[in-house]
Amino acid sequence: MRLLILGGTEFVGRALAEAALARNWDVTVFHRGRHTAPEGVTVLHGDRLADGGLAALEGGAWDAVVDTWSAAPVAVRDAARLLADRAGGYAYISSGSVYAFPPTGRISESAPVVAGADPDATDADDYARAKRGGELAAVDAFGEDRALLVRAGLILGPYENIGRLPWWLNRIARGGPVLAPGPRDLPLQYIDARDLAEWTLDAVRDRRSGAYSLVSESGHATMGELLESCARVTGSSVELRWTAPEDVLAAGIEPWTELPVWLPPGEVHDVMHGADVSKALAAGLRCRPVGETVADTWEWLRGIGGVAPQRPDRPVLGLPTEKEAAVLGREV
Repeated sequence: MRLLILGGTEFVGRALAEAALARNWDVTVFHRGRHTAPEGVTVLHGDRLADGGLAALEGGAWDAVVDTWSAAPVAVRDAARLLADRAGGYAYISSGSVYAFPPTGRISESAPVVAGADPDATDADDYARAKRGGELAAVDAFGEDRALLVRAGLILGPYENIGRLPWWLNRIARGGPVLAPGPRDLPLQYIDARDLAEWTLDAVRDRRSGAYSLVSESGHATMGELLESCARVTGSSVELRWTAPEDVLAAGIEPWTELPVWLPPGEVHDVMHGADVSKALAAGLRCRPVGETVADTWEWLRGIGGVAPQRPDRPVLGLPTEKEAAVLGREV
């Protein structure tokens, strides 16, 4: 299988490249050269937003393309048009953010998507519309029968460059009392980047097309299982202090950003952690236990000195020490 990955050096793209190499596929990665590509791939360089930036892709043919782009849709449009006659299919790693909010029911592939998306857009100020614009660009170039739209949910795992699970691991590793946002049995819905990669590779091999919500079943793990796994793998003498959602919010703490992954019970939580994924499960999605994701992420994090990479286009996440101390009633 000849696979072209547009990206392929960070987080999801790297998981895709490593999984494809493990299958003995012929893997080419196209990227800007800012990060080292996995050993064993063919490397092509270019900047998708620069004039002539796709020159390295003007020759060659592939059985499938996987595109991890998450900025201006015009980059997806130009790459997909260039490759439409030289690739069997085009998988675009999209996002569950493309679904319209508030939802009219439980989120599934048939749910309404955001309005106003433009495949020709040159900006990504609105993440949901940018991702939907990328979807439209892929379908426009490859057609509905050759375009696969992978609508990923919350993504965790080794190589994470957003700062969610790495923040929790580092905070819990420091030990002491830790603000644990409740309830402990709050259901989570996420996907390990490596499980996303394996499913996507199976899907392009099998010539799947159309949209798939790609994330674990709701309740695949709970907030308690996630944080207790962090405590276990780090070996920390941590004290998880479970705190009611209303007390967390009353302290002015921002869900999702200051306490990564966590959202209080309610409509936003149900959207982010309650999607219907029966279509992806029927198409072979398998998700590893949360303990494995946490342990492997900790091993990777320790191997790079404990400081995770940070995407420059995403905010730094985590709860300031002073805010945590104020809620827990202890001195900094």
